[in-house]
Amino acid sequence: MEYAVTTHELTRVFGSFTAVDKITINIKQGEICGFLGPNGSGKSTTMKMLCGILEPTSGSGSVLGYDLARESEKIKQKIGYMSQKFSLYDDLTVYENLAFYAGMYSVPYHDRKNRIAGMVEMARLGGRENELAANLSGGWKQRLALGCAIISRPSLLFLDEPTSGISPTSRRLFFKIIQKLANEGTTVMVTTHFMDEAERCHNIAFITEGRLIANDTPDSLKSKVLEGCMVEVELPDAMDRMKDLEGLSFVKDCSIHGPLLHVLLGSDKDVEAFDRYTGATAQIITPSLEDIFISLAKSQRKQVS
Repeated sequence: MEYAVTTHELTRVFGSFTAVDKITINIKQGEICGFLGPNGSGKSTTMKMLCGILEPTSGSGSVLGYDLARESEKIKQKIGYMSQKFSLYDDLTVYENLAFYAGMYSVPYHDRKNRIAGMVEMARLGGRENELAANLSGGWKQRLALGCAIISRPSLLFLDEPTSGISPTSRRLFFKIIQKLANEGTTVMVTTHFMDEAERCHNIAFITEGRLIANDTPDSLKSKVLEGCMVEVELPDAMDRMKDLEGLSFVKDCSIHGPLLHVLLGSDKDVEAFDRYTGATAQIITPSLEDIFISLAKSQRKQVS
């Protein structure tokens, strides 16, 4: 089986609102697939359908070879799932949380002690086995929740905004663990709004307004989507000047990033003309994934309107 997940025009409608609109995607085994998009774009709804939690309105798909519509219970038995709320029991200890999930996932009784010890080591919680989950910091809770999600050794792991609200150091450590799991053959599907995390994914699916607008490797997206020369420039009243700059013949796109503007020019030959016009000194930069996403979202809005 080459693909852990396949979908064809997967759709979910709530009343008159289309949350997920005809998403077709394939996720390879052992791949980390990052789902990116703004809040309300349909990321979590897509994930819940793939987990067998939410029934699709239309379209089709399979997860680990099981049909989404007919075999959702089998899918639930084969996957791990972790939400941003961490799904821990605060009044249980680290050990008791892991033991509970080992039982819930029907880990063989004779193997539970070793599995729990392995998860404690993975989560770097040695010495804290008897500490209440309520007393753990955000980063420790996060790693404990991951241990609970993978204690059954699932072939496919779903992570829904798993790094929200924790420190950058904890986020980096968490992603190192995820990369190790993928290297060992686990397929990981993760929703995130952190671009530095997306850079570490094998493949990225950009979703906005329920639609899949791009699906490729980070490097391919950077090389294909933005053709031209990206520059970064600091201008007074940058927001007010964007419309003026976008009217220039050699400016293809413009977006604001804090105090800076990122401007896509036709080529590096246009930098001098841009500098003359603005009276500033622009620096040529490599486009980031955030630049890619902003450009894709703008194009999508233009197509819809």
